Amino acid sequence: MHNSHPPATVKSDHGLLRQTIVEQLLADVFRGELTAGRHLVTQELADRFRVSHTPIREALIALAGIGIIDLLPNRGAIVRRVTSKEVCEVMQVRRALECEAVRLACGQIDLQKLDELAADLKRLAEAKHVSPARFVERSRDTDSRLHDLIANSCGNRFLANELNRLKTLFRAFRDVSYAQEQERNDLRRLAREALEHLAIVEALRIGDRREALRAMSRHLQGGVKYWARVLPDAVEIAAPKGQNHRFKRNGAARNGATK
Repeated sequence: MHNSHPPATVKSDHGLLRQTIVEQLLADVFRGELTAGRHLVTQELADRFRVSHTPIREALIALAGIGIIDLLPNRGAIVRRVTSKEVCEVMQVRRALECEAVRLACGQIDLQKLDELAADLKRLAEAKHVSPARFVERSRDTDSRLHDLIANSCGNRFLANELNRLKTLFRAFRDVSYAQEQERNDLRRLAREALEHLAIVEALRIGDRREALRAMSRHLQGGVKYWARVLPDAVEIAAPKGQNHRFKRNGAARNGATK
């Protein structure tokens, strides 16, 4: 199996084994290193990650559960074609879940944790002379902390579990898109995202449920086009309010593509 990265020795804890494999395979798909139709061979993956077949099989089942591969009788695991339209659909589901979590969590979240997040986000938004790698690391940390805090404070176990199940997919998109911003040395999007996160936190701090919902909705809607750019073969994607646009990648407009 082709892999542009050196073989990885993943963490020894069983659950972390599976999670690490899932995350790395998701990143390979979104970077275009595992293309649609690719047959994933269990033995090759076990050799790559230096693990037994069991965590590989579990990781493939997890990937099938979030729609990234198909498990076919007598054919094994096949990478699906993930389109920008599907990215938009994922974001629609995420917005519904995250906004409901915000609605339920407002007034229930630990204020000290919100204060800490607000301070970190302000520093991030105002950061100057910070290396791109460090900026991305801090952006990833605050993003994960905020969304986990909301999910864990919503008081609905089933909603929290569903967000936890899907966050691996969400964060794979995020991490690959962050890496692209870092490679371009253009962190303006991440600075804007810090302000979007701060708006959510400030609304939660004062218990303004309506504004927290609006801020979360704006934040997730604004991320659609950035997530779509992660995909190496971006195609048609639903545009906000039914408007059609041209989505360009690598300087060339793709026929029929919108954003």
